[in-house]
Amino acid sequence: MASFTATTKRKRARRHKNSGQDRKKQQGQRSTLSAAELFAGCGEPGKPAPSDASN
Repeated sequence: MASFTATTKRKRARRHKNSGQDRKKQQGQRSTLSAAELFAGCGEPGKPAPSDASN
């Protein structure tokens, strides 16, 4: 049977690794726009792009 210290060390390492994975998973969940959001400003396919109103 493993010692209490060894068990604690392994548990701590596992919890730190899992928390890092959870953090990265949460960060990457909405890191990029969908295709619809990315090309929304280009207008409908086959039609000319809308003119820029800021000019």
